[in-house]
Formats: sequence, structure tokens, C-alpha cells
Amino acid sequence: MTLPAPVTSSVTSSVASSRRSRGSVTAETAAALPALMVVLAAGLWAVAVVGARLECVDAARAGARAASRGEPLERVRGGVLSAAPAGAVVAVTRSAETVRVEVSANVRPRWGVSLPGVTVHATAVSVTEPGLERQVMD
Repeated sequence: MTLPAPVTSSVTSSVASSRRSRGSVTAETAAALPALMVVLAAGLWAVAVVGARLECVDAARAGARAASRGEPLERVRGGVLSAAPAGAVVAVTRSAETVRVEVSANVRPRWGVSLPGVTVHATAVSVTEPGLERQVMD
């Protein structure tokens, strides 16, 4: 009967090297984690900017529809401001043929007050309803 061969030193050295490499994985993760957080924060900020842009578009469209139906301009401004992001600026102009509603808002990340804001704009133009031209001229 033959006995199995003794364990060689190559197995022992691979165990020792795997123990040493555990620390390097931890160090690499610690170095990469802040970069991952910055990328995540930038992505969340981009989503917030796109959301604010969509709110501005929706508010401008709703305001243009209301103004083209003959709603008073102050009521239109109030409705647009309630649908727009906080701090938005609204401009409503009505001519004999068209109504134009412009909405702009400055978007800042809530977690980075010192970072610069991004300004988003939206404009909606609508044709005034027939018969409304006389009201505009008065």
C-alpha cells in the first residue's frame, strides 16, 4: 500500500497569498466607493432636473390652454405657479391671435446647497379661442 504524497509548499504559499490579498480588495473598495457616490449623486441630480423640466412643460401647457379659453391672466399665472416647481418665474402674454406662457425655474440639489443651480425653461403657445379677440382688444 502506498501513502499519499505529502502536501507541497505551493498549497501553503497560495493560502498565505490569499490572506494578504484580502486587504488589497478592501483598500480598492474604499478608494472606489467615494467615486461611486459622486456618480450616484450626479445621476440623482440629473433626474431631479429632468423632473423639474417636465413640471415646467406641464404647467406652461396648462396655462396656455386656460389663457386661450379666456381665463383672466392673474388666474392663469396662479394656476401655472401651483403646477410649476417651487420658485418658478411665469410670464403670460396674450395677443389677438395667440397666447404664450413661459415658465423657468432654477433647480438646485437639496443635498448640495453650495453647488450651482440649473435653470430649466418651458414655453407653450396656443391659439386664442374664436370671439376672444374682442376681449383682448378691450
